[in-house]
Amino acid sequence: MSPQSRPRAYLIFTGTGPILILSTYPKLTDSRLVDKLRYKGIAKFIAYQVDLDAVEACYPHSHDAIRRDLAGSEDIRVLDFNGHQIMANFSLDSLGDPIKYG
Repeated sequence: MSPQSRPRAYLIFTGTGPILILSTYPKLTDSRLVDKLRYKGIAKFIAYQVDLDAVEACYPHSHDAIRRDLAGSEDIRVLDFNGHQIMANFSLDSLGDPIKYG
C-alpha cells in the first residue's frame, strides 16, 4: 500500500458517543468524508488522529480486514463504535490536538 493510500485512524466524539474510524481521505475535514458522516447523522464532531500502529495493536483482525477493504479507494470504515472499549484502548493523554467541525 502506498504512503498516500495508507489509512488514517480517527477517534471521533459525536453526539451519540465516540467512534473509531479508518479513512483513506487526505484529511478528516475532506468534504467527501464530512458528507458521509453527515449522511450518518454526524454534523458536528470533535476528533483526534490516532496512531495507526496503536490501532492495529488493539484491533489486529478487524484492522487488517478493513484496511484490505479500503485498499485502492478513498473511503471510510467504522472500526469500533463501542465507546467503553474505545476509551479503554486509548489514553486521552496520547491524543494530539483536536479537530473540530461544525
